[in-house]
Amino acid sequence: MPRDNPSHILRTLDATLTHSVELTLIGKAAIWLGYDSPPEDYGSTLDVDAVVPSSDSLALDQDAAFWEALRQANEALQPLDLYLTHIFEEGQIFLRPDWAVHRVRITRLELQKITLFRPSTLDLILTKMMRGADPTHMEEIQWMIKHDHVTHREMLDCLAAAKLPEDSPEWPDLFQQAQNIICQMSYES
Repeated sequence: MPRDNPSHILRTLDATLTHSVELTLIGKAAIWLGYDSPPEDYGSTLDVDAVVPSSDSLALDQDAAFWEALRQANEALQPLDLYLTHIFEEGQIFLRPDWAVHRVRITRLELQKITLFRPSTLDLILTKMMRGADPTHMEEIQWMIKHDHVTHREMLDCLAAAKLPEDSPEWPDLFQQAQNIICQMSYES
């Protein structure tokens, strides 16, 4: 039976929360929980990352109870070397400007207080491009393209619409490195 670390991490956080929250997962956890039949090794990821729409960022920043629950959950998970690490604001990662309206509800894991989403496949691909030509991320991108039957035209339109963070001069180069590989991948006709 494959490991399911993302579910364990999120159940631990869910148990410590005192109120309802929405989380939009990114990374391997988003693939593991957000798609049917993901590769079994994706469940062994040691962390969960999320992205927050700019419109929700201030409220989350000021939600002391959430941050305390997250601290408690990470403390409980620490002996297993598991954790919920990064919660990015949308402007900190590669996404399309309208990404939030295309989010997909994650229903593979039922929680009491957390409502889970993932970005659309195209937006999740953009988030994976932040490490440039990283082979692991390129493999994950190819898996998503095949799984969701993404066409070359859809991918090109997505790449053209991508918005990059403005906080580092490295982002355009990393985006270009990833784009060069993605444009050569196999697509649906």
